[in-house]
Amino acid sequence: MRIRLLAIAVVAVSGLAAAVGAETRQAAPEPVTFLGQIIAPKQVALGEALYAETCASCHGADLEGVPDWRRRNADGRMPAPPHDETGHTWHHSDRDLFNITRLGVGGVVPGYESDMPAYQGVLSDREIIEILAFIKSTWPERQRAAQARINEREGEGS
Repeated sequence: MRIRLLAIAVVAVSGLAAAVGAETRQAAPEPVTFLGQIIAPKQVALGEALYAETCASCHGADLEGVPDWRRRNADGRMPAPPHDETGHTWHHSDRDLFNITRLGVGGVVPGYESDMPAYQGVLSDREIIEILAFIKSTWPERQRAAQARINEREGEGS
């Protein structure tokens, strides 16, 4: 009888340990890539700080953009869109996001008037990549996968 109780206890403790281990174990997050290169977590963290300093005043501290961002302002320009999964940032390739940030929207779409300034000469290319990697790191898997497919179509890797 004692051996049977001991065996039951061992099985119960083993099962509990396995259940607790499974709950506390998390899948490793997918690495963030930009133009096919893996961006180190330290660089993503630097991008988060740069975003707060440089981008959050227009695009929101939580990447939420301006309310009613799809409706033109009185001056005919579009408000700052969100960079989270509710916006359209993830609909663009890495190369396009980089160029829009570096050159401004008008530098990518000639004649398009936007309040989005060009950051060339303000941010280094590395800093732009870090900011964009931070933004990408916040997207749910569905948006990251969709954006990766856009990059693949444009020959940019993920």
